[in-house]
Amino acid sequence: MTRRVTIVSDASSYVGPHLCRLLAAREHDLVVGDPAPGLAQELASLGASVEVVDGGRELVKPEVAQRLVEAARGRFGRVDSAAAFTGRIVVGRFLRSSLEDLQMALRGCVEAPYHFLRTVVPLMVEQGAGQVLVFTSAAGGRPTPGAPLYSSARAAANMLVRNVAAEVVAHGVQVNAVGTNFMDFPEFLRANRAEDAEGRARVESQVPMGRLGGLDELAHFSLPFLDGTSRFVTGQFVAFDGGWT
Repeated sequence: MTRRVTIVSDASSYVGPHLCRLLAAREHDLVVGDPAPGLAQELASLGASVEVVDGGRELVKPEVAQRLVEAARGRFGRVDSAAAFTGRIVVGRFLRSSLEDLQMALRGCVEAPYHFLRTVVPLMVEQGAGQVLVFTSAAGGRPTPGAPLYSSARAAANMLVRNVAAEVVAHGVQVNAVGTNFMDFPEFLRANRAEDAEGRARVESQVPMGRLGGLDELAHFSLPFLDGTSRFVTGQFVAFDGGWT
């Protein structure tokens, strides 16, 4: 057995497609949620066997994580690693917030990774090995003016990852989180009014490194948490944000 099997819950956008390509090139077969157009065929051309799960990125629904795991077990018989993309951005000052705002942040940022971890981790414990990477946000690593509920919910998710990792470390299962901010992709640029040169310069001035992060470099950074090459790290939250945290 030479090929590993990885679940990527969201292969439609953000770093998901980049990560899938790197994993396929490193002899991984893949279970992917909602792949971008043409991505499944591209991964197959790189030598990967690919199982597609429609709606796989909707991890806020408890049954979706189960569908991803069942697809992996049905097609490949196991899961060696799994990456989850979660989150619901809720902005606005705390003094103007509502309980509904808080509940929305918790559903997207805490309940979604909980469902994923609660489904994937027991299988890996049973197998005696596995790697899980949860993509959160650097906002969970420091107070974030304008998004206090989102920041708090992300911090809760990061602590959930650390607690789960501590509970299962003796079973050979690694659980880590990478939190991002200031990434160069269309949704971030649009949300921060940084689609023109002036707006981009304004946003980049907030980053200690003075630039935005690339999705391809994020994929390369994340790869050791999933590809089996680094097995001596668990329970970590790592900020990928140009020094902002």
